[in-house]
Amino acid sequence: MSIIVILVLLGLLVGLVILIFLMRFLMLWVQAWASNAGISIFSLIGMSLRKIDPSVIVNTKIAAIKAGLDVTTDQLESLYLAGGDVMNVVRALIAADKANIPLTFERAAGIDLAGRDIFAAVQTSVNPKVIDCPDPAKGRQTIDAVAKDGIQLKAKARVTVRTNLDRLVGGATEETIIARVGEGIVTTIGSAESYKDVLENPDRISKKVLEKGLDAGTAFEILSIDIADVDVGENIGARLQSDQAEADKRVAQAKAEVRRATAVAVEQEMKAKTQEMRAKVVEAEAEIPRAIAEAFRSGHLGIMDYYRLRNVQADTSMRESIANITHGTPPTPPPQQAQQ
Repeated sequence: MSIIVILVLLGLLVGLVILIFLMRFLMLWVQAWASNAGISIFSLIGMSLRKIDPSVIVNTKIAAIKAGLDVTTDQLESLYLAGGDVMNVVRALIAADKANIPLTFERAAGIDLAGRDIFAAVQTSVNPKVIDCPDPAKGRQTIDAVAKDGIQLKAKARVTVRTNLDRLVGGATEETIIARVGEGIVTTIGSAESYKDVLENPDRISKKVLEKGLDAGTAFEILSIDIADVDVGENIGARLQSDQAEADKRVAQAKAEVRRATAVAVEQEMKAKTQEMRAKVVEAEAEIPRAIAEAFRSGHLGIMDYYRLRNVQADTSMRESIANITHGTPPTPPPQQAQQ
């Protein structure tokens, strides 16, 4: 008797588990059946075993069927297992279908798996997007450029773009558009002869930038480039000339200081050489008495020769004194007599 009770209890337990398991998918199956989604309860059980959220597949399939799209359950499951955003892809397909934009499920799934927001791309294709150039979020408010006359101009631009689905995978993003437009603005302003030309015709910037085909290789198609504002900045040319003149002046001052220091050094060197030569003269004059004394000792100079030498010196001194008196110069004292 106890074995029968145990078997009955086990049967009830198994039945309860099966009922709970079936009830988990019953509501989803009823929802899919009511919407003609064509998903059986066994398919729901298989999704669960494959670790797929059945509610996501059911809700996505219902949305696709109601929109008139031909999307199979296997396609949705494959995209889910690949890590794609199933609902976002289906929403993009619905939006593209309503806007008469050719877009297949395979292409939309590929774009989604590539990391791009396919729904946002379809929206931008229908409703063009305006991009500020430069991007205020990056901290810059204007694009600064200098005309040939040295005047700085500060410009703001707004670029209207729409998504090019053919280049969405592998195409450059908004940052590339902003960078290229900024480069075009700088080039256009820099090639202007005067800042007045740019202020008179701001649309020349838009025309020249559009002529460059800046949307090549990007995920967008540029519809228009509008210059929102152009302001006059600093006189960069005058400031650079002033800075250059100041730098040239400092260089000239430094060179002059070098020349002055060199001249002072040469002057001091010449004074030192003069003193050296004077010392040599004094040293040579000091040798004369010694030479006379040596001549006396060696007999090469007699006493009469010495007196004749002294007389010549005295006569010469007298003549110099007379000449100095004639010209108003004080007389030079006669040389002292040498001691015998």
